[in-house]
This record gives sequence, C-alpha cells and structure tokens, in this order.
Amino acid sequence: MIKTATFAVVHFSVAFSVTCLLTGSWVLGGLIAMLEPTVNTVAYFFHEKAWECVSRRRQQRSDGLRGVA
Repeated sequence: MIKTATFAVVHFSVAFSVTCLLTGSWVLGGLIAMLEPTVNTVAYFFHEKAWECVSRRRQQRSDGLRGVA
C-alpha cells in the first residue's frame, strides 16, 4: 500500500509540475493534477474490460480448436 501511495504522489506531482511549467498557472496545474489521474483510472477500467473480452475470445478459439482434433 505504501508503494501505491508514493506512486500516486509522484503521479500528481508530475502532472502538476508539467502543467505549471507549460501554462504558468498554479490553479490549472492543480486542476490537471486532480483531473488527469481520475480520467486515467476510468480509462484503465475500460481498458481492462476490453482485454477481458479479448482473453475470453482467445480462450474460446483455443477450446474450439482442441475439440476439432
């Protein structure tokens, strides 16, 4: 859990720093630092769901090929 927490701190810090450097705005830096990880988490959820479908299809094809032989 500590590793996850420290990674979150690094993630927020990088998002904040990059946005501040690019825009010069502390407010925008804070907004992006909070928004980007949230959006990224939702995108990751759907990414995992898509990969579950891919894995299921591969397993079905593999099972179908075993039944042919």
